[in-house]
Amino acid sequence: MKPIITATEYASESTGPRPPVLLDVRWQLGGPHGRPAYEAGHLPGAVFVDLDAELAGPAGSGGRHPLPDPEAFGAVMRRAGVGQDTPVVVHDGGQGWAAARAWWLLRWTGHPDVRVLDGGLAAWTGDLTTEIPHPAEGDFRPKPGALPTLDADGAAALARTGLLLDARASERYRGDVEPIDRVGGHIPGAVSAPTTQNVTEDGRYLPAERLIERFTALGAGRNGEPVGVYCGSGVSGAHQVLALEIAGIPAALYPGSWSEWSADPARPVATGPDPQ
Repeated sequence: MKPIITATEYASESTGPRPPVLLDVRWQLGGPHGRPAYEAGHLPGAVFVDLDAELAGPAGSGGRHPLPDPEAFGAVMRRAGVGQDTPVVVHDGGQGWAAARAWWLLRWTGHPDVRVLDGGLAAWTGDLTTEIPHPAEGDFRPKPGALPTLDADGAAALARTGLLLDARASERYRGDVEPIDRVGGHIPGAVSAPTTQNVTEDGRYLPAERLIERFTALGAGRNGEPVGVYCGSGVSGAHQVLALEIAGIPAALYPGSWSEWSADPARPVATGPDPQ
Protein backbone atom coordinates (compact mmCIF):
# COMPACT_ATOMS: atom_id res chain seq x y z
CA MET A 1 0.00 0.00 0.00
CA LYS A 2 1.22 3.50 -0.86
CA PRO A 3 1.97 5.53 2.28
CA ILE A 4 0.33 8.66 0.83
CA ILE A 5 -3.14 9.50 -0.45
CA THR A 6 -4.32 12.42 -2.57
CA ALA A 7 -7.09 14.76 -1.44
CA THR A 8 -9.28 13.46 -4.28
CA GLU A 9 -8.72 9.87 -3.19
CA TYR A 10 -9.46 10.72 0.42
CA ALA A 11 -12.68 12.55 -0.52
CA SER A 12 -13.84 9.43 -2.33
CA GLU A 13 -12.91 7.05 0.48
CA SER A 14 -14.47 9.26 3.16
CA THR A 15 -17.91 8.60 1.68
CA GLY A 16 -17.26 4.93 0.92
CA PRO A 17 -18.03 1.76 2.88
CA ARG A 18 -14.83 1.96 5.00
CA PRO A 19 -14.20 5.66 5.66
CA PRO A 20 -10.77 6.28 7.20
CA VAL A 21 -10.27 7.79 10.61
CA LEU A 22 -8.84 11.25 9.95
CA LEU A 23 -6.22 12.76 12.26
CA ASP A 24 -5.29 16.45 12.13
CA VAL A 25 -1.74 16.86 13.44
CA ARG A 26 -1.04 20.50 12.67
CA TRP A 27 2.26 21.48 14.29
CA GLN A 28 5.17 23.75 13.54
CA LEU A 29 8.57 23.77 15.21
CA GLY A 30 8.73 26.91 17.33
CA GLY A 31 5.37 28.05 15.97
CA PRO A 32 1.94 28.52 17.54
CA HIS A 33 0.04 25.53 18.87
CA GLY A 34 -2.06 23.82 16.22
CA ARG A 35 -5.25 23.47 18.27
CA PRO A 36 -6.59 27.03 17.70
CA ALA A 37 -6.14 26.67 13.95
CA TYR A 38 -7.92 23.32 14.08
CA GLU A 39 -10.84 24.80 16.01
CA ALA A 40 -11.09 27.65 13.50
CA GLY A 41 -11.64 25.19 10.68
CA HIS A 42 -10.79 21.58 9.87
CA LEU A 43 -11.76 18.75 7.56
CA PRO A 44 -15.10 17.20 8.49
CA GLY A 45 -14.59 14.40 11.00
CA ALA A 46 -10.93 15.19 11.68
CA VAL A 47 -9.71 14.60 15.25
CA PHE A 48 -6.92 16.84 16.51
CA VAL A 49 -3.80 15.14 17.88
CA ASP A 50 -1.12 17.14 19.73
CA LEU A 51 2.35 16.19 18.55
CA ASP A 52 4.23 17.53 21.55
CA ALA A 53 1.90 16.04 24.17
CA GLU A 54 0.55 12.91 22.45
CA LEU A 55 3.04 11.85 19.77
CA ALA A 56 6.10 12.22 22.00
CA GLY A 57 7.20 11.51 25.53
CA PRO A 58 8.54 14.18 27.89
CA ALA A 59 11.67 15.90 26.61
CA GLY A 60 14.86 14.90 28.39
CA SER A 61 17.99 12.83 27.91
CA GLY A 62 16.26 10.97 25.05
CA GLY A 63 15.81 14.18 23.05
CA ARG A 64 13.14 16.81 22.47
CA HIS A 65 10.57 14.37 21.08
CA PRO A 66 11.36 10.89 22.44
CA LEU A 67 8.98 8.09 21.57
CA PRO A 68 5.79 8.18 23.61
CA ASP A 69 4.86 5.44 26.02
CA PRO A 70 3.15 2.88 23.75
CA GLU A 71 0.19 2.42 26.08
CA ALA A 72 -0.36 6.16 26.37
CA PHE A 73 -0.10 6.48 22.59
CA GLY A 74 -2.58 3.65 22.15
CA ALA A 75 -5.06 5.40 24.45
CA VAL A 76 -4.80 8.57 22.37
CA MET A 77 -5.40 6.64 19.16
CA ARG A 78 -8.37 4.75 20.62
CA ARG A 79 -9.96 8.03 21.74
CA ALA A 80 -9.53 9.27 18.17
CA GLY A 81 -11.47 6.25 16.92
CA VAL A 82 -8.55 4.21 15.60
CA GLY A 83 -9.23 0.49 15.47
CA GLN A 84 -7.00 -2.47 14.76
CA ASP A 85 -8.20 -2.66 11.16
CA THR A 86 -9.52 0.86 10.64
CA PRO A 87 -7.92 2.77 7.74
CA VAL A 88 -6.23 5.93 9.02
CA VAL A 89 -5.35 9.10 7.13
CA VAL A 90 -3.17 11.76 8.76
CA HIS A 91 -2.57 15.35 7.71
CA ASP A 92 -0.96 18.51 9.02
CA GLY A 93 -0.80 22.09 7.80
CA GLY A 94 1.16 21.20 4.70
CA GLN A 95 4.81 20.81 5.73
CA GLY A 96 4.27 17.09 6.18
CA TRP A 97 6.63 16.53 9.09
CA ALA A 98 4.02 16.13 11.82
CA ALA A 99 1.79 13.94 9.66
CA ALA A 100 4.75 11.71 8.89
CA ARG A 101 5.54 11.44 12.61
CA ALA A 102 1.99 10.18 13.28
CA TRP A 103 2.24 7.84 10.26
CA TRP A 104 5.54 6.45 11.51
CA LEU A 105 4.31 5.94 15.09
CA LEU A 106 1.20 4.08 13.94
CA ARG A 107 3.25 1.92 11.62
CA TRP A 108 5.91 1.34 14.29
CA THR A 109 3.22 0.19 16.71
CA GLY A 110 1.81 -2.26 14.19
CA HIS A 111 -1.09 -0.51 12.47
CA PRO A 112 -1.31 -1.93 8.92
CA ASP A 113 -3.25 0.81 7.09
CA VAL A 114 -1.97 4.37 7.54
CA ARG A 115 -1.50 7.04 4.90
CA VAL A 116 -0.50 10.71 4.85
CA LEU A 117 -2.67 13.22 2.99
CA ASP A 118 -0.25 14.42 0.33
CA GLY A 119 0.12 18.20 0.52
CA GLY A 120 -1.73 18.42 3.83
CA LEU A 121 -4.56 20.83 4.55
CA ALA A 122 -3.58 23.06 1.63
CA ALA A 123 -4.38 20.26 -0.81
CA TRP A 124 -7.99 20.03 0.40
CA THR A 125 -10.47 22.01 -1.72
CA GLY A 126 -13.67 20.93 0.05
CA ASP A 127 -15.50 22.59 2.90
CA LEU A 128 -14.07 22.98 6.40
CA THR A 129 -16.03 22.79 9.62
CA THR A 130 -15.74 23.95 13.22
CA GLU A 131 -17.73 21.01 14.56
CA ILE A 132 -15.62 18.91 16.95
CA PRO A 133 -16.21 15.19 16.34
CA HIS A 134 -16.65 12.64 19.12
CA PRO A 135 -15.87 9.29 17.51
CA ALA A 136 -16.67 5.93 19.03
CA GLU A 137 -13.64 4.55 20.85
CA GLY A 138 -11.44 2.31 18.74
CA ASP A 139 -9.75 -0.92 19.74
CA PHE A 140 -6.19 -0.30 18.53
CA ARG A 141 -3.57 -1.98 20.73
CA PRO A 142 0.04 -0.94 20.00
CA LYS A 143 2.67 -3.59 19.34
CA PRO A 144 5.92 -1.61 19.12
CA GLY A 145 8.76 -2.71 16.90
CA ALA A 146 7.05 -3.12 13.53
CA LEU A 147 9.45 -0.58 12.00
CA PRO A 148 13.20 -0.50 12.71
CA THR A 149 14.79 2.06 14.99
CA LEU A 150 18.31 3.09 15.90
CA ASP A 151 19.77 4.24 19.18
CA ALA A 152 22.79 6.53 19.39
CA ASP A 153 25.33 3.69 19.20
CA GLY A 154 23.44 2.09 16.32
CA ALA A 155 23.38 5.39 14.42
CA ALA A 156 27.13 5.84 14.93
CA ALA A 157 27.79 2.32 13.68
CA LEU A 158 25.51 2.72 10.65
CA ALA A 159 27.30 5.93 9.65
CA ARG A 160 30.44 3.80 9.33
CA THR A 161 29.04 0.62 7.81
CA GLY A 162 25.97 1.71 5.86
CA LEU A 163 24.21 4.96 5.02
CA LEU A 164 23.02 7.39 7.69
CA LEU A 165 21.05 10.33 6.27
CA ASP A 166 20.80 13.66 8.11
CA ALA A 167 17.38 15.14 7.27
CA ARG A 168 18.02 18.61 8.72
CA ALA A 169 18.79 21.77 6.77
CA SER A 170 22.28 21.84 5.24
CA GLU A 171 23.44 24.75 7.39
CA ARG A 172 22.63 22.84 10.57
CA TYR A 173 24.40 19.75 9.22
CA ARG A 174 27.52 21.82 8.50
CA GLY A 175 27.33 23.47 11.92
CA ASP A 176 27.05 26.99 10.46
CA VAL A 177 24.05 27.64 12.71
CA GLU A 178 22.31 25.74 15.47
CA PRO A 179 19.18 27.50 16.71
CA ILE A 180 17.91 24.74 19.00
CA ASP A 181 20.45 22.22 20.24
CA ARG A 182 23.59 22.46 22.37
CA VAL A 183 26.03 22.36 19.49
CA GLY A 184 25.93 22.40 15.70
CA GLY A 185 27.27 19.81 13.30
CA HIS A 186 26.43 16.22 12.51
CA ILE A 187 27.09 12.61 13.42
CA PRO A 188 30.48 11.68 11.92
CA GLY A 189 29.99 9.84 8.65
CA ALA A 190 26.39 10.96 8.12
CA VAL A 191 25.32 12.26 4.72
CA SER A 192 23.38 15.50 4.33
CA ALA A 193 19.89 14.91 2.87
CA PRO A 194 17.53 17.78 3.73
CA THR A 195 13.90 16.72 4.02
CA THR A 196 12.81 19.77 2.06
CA GLN A 197 14.19 18.13 -1.09
CA ASN A 198 11.64 15.29 -0.85
CA VAL A 199 8.79 17.52 -1.96
CA THR A 200 7.63 19.92 -4.63
CA GLU A 201 7.00 23.62 -4.01
CA ASP A 202 3.43 22.90 -2.86
CA GLY A 203 4.57 20.35 -0.28
CA ARG A 204 3.59 17.21 -2.18
CA TYR A 205 6.02 14.31 -2.30
CA LEU A 206 8.09 13.92 -5.44
CA PRO A 207 7.09 11.03 -7.70
CA ALA A 208 8.63 7.69 -6.79
CA GLU A 209 11.04 7.71 -9.73
CA ARG A 210 12.48 11.08 -8.69
CA LEU A 211 12.83 9.98 -5.08
CA ILE A 212 14.61 6.83 -6.26
CA GLU A 213 17.03 9.02 -8.25
CA ARG A 214 17.58 11.27 -5.26
CA PHE A 215 18.31 8.54 -2.73
CA THR A 216 20.35 6.47 -5.16
CA ALA A 217 22.57 9.50 -5.75
CA LEU A 218 23.01 9.77 -1.98
CA GLY A 219 24.18 6.16 -1.81
CA ALA A 220 21.01 4.26 -0.90
CA GLY A 221 20.83 0.74 -2.29
CA ARG A 222 24.58 0.51 -2.76
CA ASN A 223 25.65 -3.11 -2.16
CA GLY A 224 22.51 -3.70 -0.14
CA GLU A 225 23.79 -1.57 2.74
CA PRO A 226 21.21 -0.64 5.40
CA VAL A 227 19.85 2.92 5.53
CA GLY A 228 19.07 5.01 8.59
CA VAL A 229 17.73 8.52 9.12
CA TYR A 230 18.00 11.14 11.85
CA CYS A 231 16.99 14.79 12.13
CA GLY A 232 16.68 17.22 15.03
CA SER A 233 14.28 15.27 17.22
CA GLY A 234 12.74 12.43 15.22
CA VAL A 235 9.99 14.44 13.46
CA SER A 236 11.30 15.50 10.05
CA GLY A 237 13.27 12.24 10.00
CA ALA A 238 9.95 10.38 9.83
CA HIS A 239 9.19 12.40 6.69
CA GLN A 240 12.43 11.10 5.21
CA VAL A 241 11.59 7.50 6.14
CA LEU A 242 8.22 7.93 4.39
CA ALA A 243 9.89 9.36 1.28
CA LEU A 244 12.28 6.42 1.26
CA GLU A 245 9.32 4.04 1.50
CA ILE A 246 7.76 5.69 -1.54
CA ALA A 247 11.07 5.00 -3.28
CA GLY A 248 10.95 1.37 -2.15
CA ILE A 249 13.89 1.71 0.23
CA PRO A 250 13.42 0.52 3.84
CA ALA A 251 15.05 2.72 6.46
CA ALA A 252 15.45 2.83 10.23
CA LEU A 253 14.72 5.98 12.22
CA TYR A 254 16.90 7.27 15.05
CA PRO A 255 14.15 8.79 17.23
CA GLY A 256 16.47 10.64 19.62
CA SER A 257 18.27 12.22 16.67
CA TRP A 258 20.53 15.26 17.02
CA SER A 259 18.77 16.55 20.15
CA GLU A 260 19.81 13.38 21.98
CA TRP A 261 23.21 12.97 20.32
CA SER A 262 24.38 16.54 20.85
CA ALA A 263 23.24 16.62 24.48
CA ASP A 264 25.96 14.12 25.38
CA PRO A 265 29.37 15.90 25.37
CA ALA A 266 31.09 12.51 25.06
CA ARG A 267 29.66 11.93 21.57
CA PRO A 268 31.82 13.15 18.66
CA VAL A 269 30.58 16.00 16.46
CA ALA A 270 31.62 16.60 12.86
CA THR A 271 31.28 19.94 11.11
CA GLY A 272 31.74 21.25 7.60
CA PRO A 273 30.37 20.17 4.22
CA ASP A 274 29.25 16.72 3.24
CA PRO A 275 32.37 14.64 2.48
CA GLN A 276 30.56 13.11 -0.49
